[in-house]
Amino acid sequence: MADCDGLGEAGTAAASPPAPAPGLSPRLGWRERLRARLAGTGASLWFVAGLGLLYALRVPLRLCENLAAVTVFLNSLTPKFYVALTGTSSLISGLIFVFEWWYFHRHGTSFIEQVSVSHLRPLMGGTESSISEPGSPSSNRESETSRQNLSECKVWRNPLNLFRGAEYRRYTWVTGKEPLTYYDMNLSAQDHQTFFTCDTDFLRPSDTVMQKAWRERNPPARIKAAYQALELNNDCATAYVLLAEEEATTIVDAERLFKQALKAGETIYRRSQQCQHQSPQHEAQLRRDTNVLVYIKRRLAMCARKLGRIREAVKIMRDLMKEFPPLTMLNIHENLLESLLELQAYADVQAVLAKYDDISLPKSAAICYTAALLKTRTVSDKFSPETASRRGLSTAEINAVEAIHRAVEFNPHVPKYLLEMKSLILPPEHILKRGDSEAIAYAFFHLQHWKRIEGALNLLQCTWEGTFRMIPYPLEKGHLFYPYPSCTETADRELLPTFHHVSVYPKKELPFFIHFTAGLCSSTAMIALLTHQFPEIMGVFAKAVSMISRTCIEYL
Repeated sequence: MADCDGLGEAGTAAASPPAPAPGLSPRLGWRERLRARLAGTGASLWFVAGLGLLYALRVPLRLCENLAAVTVFLNSLTPKFYVALTGTSSLISGLIFVFEWWYFHRHGTSFIEQVSVSHLRPLMGGTESSISEPGSPSSNRESETSRQNLSECKVWRNPLNLFRGAEYRRYTWVTGKEPLTYYDMNLSAQDHQTFFTCDTDFLRPSDTVMQKAWRERNPPARIKAAYQALELNNDCATAYVLLAEEEATTIVDAERLFKQALKAGETIYRRSQQCQHQSPQHEAQLRRDTNVLVYIKRRLAMCARKLGRIREAVKIMRDLMKEFPPLTMLNIHENLLESLLELQAYADVQAVLAKYDDISLPKSAAICYTAALLKTRTVSDKFSPETASRRGLSTAEINAVEAIHRAVEFNPHVPKYLLEMKSLILPPEHILKRGDSEAIAYAFFHLQHWKRIEGALNLLQCTWEGTFRMIPYPLEKGHLFYPYPSCTETADRELLPTFHHVSVYPKKELPFFIHFTAGLCSSTAMIALLTHQFPEIMGVFAKAVSMISRTCIEYL
C-alpha cells in the first residue's frame, strides 16, 4: 500500500502547477489584520478588567462571608445528597449527549453550536464583523459563491434512469424496499408535466385526462387515467408512455408499448409541424409533441440496449442527436457513451468525448470518468505499482493518473463504488452532479466497463486517494474545478432511500460540543459511581475542595 501512496504522490508532482481556483479569497490587508488583533486583545482586556472589578468589590459584596455560609451548608450535606446530585447530573448530561448526536447525524451540525451562533452571538455583538457593505469585495465574493453553490447543487434528470414497472417495482417485490423517495418521484412528476403537457391540452379530451394523470400520486390511479385517455383517443402517445413506464413488468412489454407510442407520436408530430406557424399556441404544442417524440425514441433505444441489441440502440441515439441537436440538455450523449463502451468501440467513445468534454459545457461523472478510463486503458495492462515506484511514471502513465485525479476531484464518491468498497443500490431517477447519487448512477452502469479492461481498477485503487493531497480544503479551494459544494449531502439524502448510507465528502469531524457533552457525561457518571460506592471518601473529598476554594478567596 505504501507503493500505491507513493505513486499517487508521483502523479501529483508530475502534474502541472494548479491554476488559481475561481472564487479564492485574496489575502487580507494590514487594516483587516490589525482590526482582528485589536478585537482579540479587547476580549482579553475585558476579562482582566472583570477580574480586577471583582477583586475591588470583594469587601462591599461580602464575598468571604457568603463563601463561609456556602461552606457550612456543604459541610452539613450527607453522602446521599452527593449520590443523588452526581446521578442526576450524569443522567442530564447523557440525555444532552444523545440529543446532540442525533441532531448532528440528522442535520450535520451541533444544536448547541447552531443556537449559540444564531441567537447568542447577535446579543453579544458578534455580527458586526461579518456584515459587509453591498458594494464591498467580500460581499461580491459571497454572492458569487452563493450563485455557484446554487448552480452546482441543481438536480438533474438521470440520463440512464430505470423503468418503474419493469425494474424499480420488481425490486420492491423481491426486497420489500422502496428504491425511490417521494422527493425523487415528485421531481419526475414535475418533469412529466413540463415535457408532456401544454396550454392547448383542453382542445383534446385525451390530453386533458393525461394532464390530470401526471399529477396523480397513486400509481394505480395514473394507470387507470391512461386507459381512460386511450378510450377517448386510441392514438394518445403519452398514455402509452405512462403504461410502458409504470404498468409493464418486463422490458419486452415496455418496448411493445413504446412502439405503439412511437407510431402515435410521429403522427401527432407531423400534424403539429404543419400548423406550427399559425399561432403561439401551435408552437407550444409542437414543442410538447417534440418532447414526447424524443422521449419515446430515447426509451426505445434504452430498451434495445437492455435487450442486447446495442448497435440498434446506438443508431437510434445518433439519429436523435442529429435530428434534434438543440436538446443537448437531455444528455443523450451519456446514453451513447455507455452503449459504445459495451461495444468496446473506444475510438467512437473518444470522438464523442472530443465533442462534449469541452470547457464551455457542463461536466458529469460519465464524461470525466470515461475520459480517465480511456487513458487508463493504454497503460493498465502493463502497470505495476512496484515497477512504477522504482523507475518512475512514463508519460502515458502520468496522463492516466492526471485523468483519474481530475475525475476524482469532480466526484470523489465514485471510486468506492467502482472498487466495491461500498455496496451499490438502484440509481434514483434524478441525480446531483458531484454527489453520491451521481456516483451510484455512474457506477451502476459503468462498473462492468472498468472490470473489462485489465488493470484499470488496480491503477484506480493506487492513485485515486492522491487527489485529496492536491485539494486538502476542497470546500474552500479547487484544483481543476470549482470548490466542492457543501450542499450535496442534504440533496442526496432527499434523493436516496433511507436504507442507503449516504457518502459524505469531505468527511465531517464531530463538533466540539459533542466531544464536550460526551466527556461531561462520562466524568459525571464516573463521579456518581464512585460516590455511590465510597460515599464517605467522596464526602471528605467534596469538603476538601470547598476548604481549598475558601482559602483561595480569603487569600485574595
